[in-house]
Amino acid sequence: MTTLASDTTPQVWLGCLECSSNGLLVGGWYAAESADLVTSSALHGQPITAGTHEEMWVGDHEGLPTRGESSPAEVARLARRIAELGEAQRAAFVAWIATGGFVVDRDGLPCVAEFEERFCGTWGSFGEYAEQLADDIGLLDDVPDHVSRYFDWDAWTRDLEFDYTVETAPDGGVFVFRVM
Repeated sequence: MTTLASDTTPQVWLGCLECSSNGLLVGGWYAAESADLVTSSALHGQPITAGTHEEMWVGDHEGLPTRGESSPAEVARLARRIAELGEAQRAAFVAWIATGGFVVDRDGLPCVAEFEERFCGTWGSFGEYAEQLADDIGLLDDVPDHVSRYFDWDAWTRDLEFDYTVETAPDGGVFVFRVM
């Protein structure tokens, strides 16, 4: 399971590649949603001559399920997709993307509709989810008590988990996603 930070507001450290190539660290933290709108002059804090210091790159990020460096345009697109969800679902959406088991839409971004179809909620543990599911589907409703007490809940829960992805929620508990 992956543990993610509880702040779901995506931020990026945007830096100047030309300055970096010359041994200078020039950049700053920006909202990821608008990373593609940051100008070279804004990044440097002064007007920049056209044709110089124009290439910027994301060197670090927070609240985004990406690894390594990327372009400001890429992170802005992903951050805008994350912002489409309500605050309550953002951390789960980021966790779903981080699993690598997400589905992309025709824009090449993680698909919100697929996320909503697969997301089973936030639970104290996968065992709690399994117990509720068993109640919801009436797993042992027609089984006599003297037989149902021998049901192996641990084995059933362990086997059931193969059909799900479980990720640690930042504020405790787990996110549960159906594997389809």
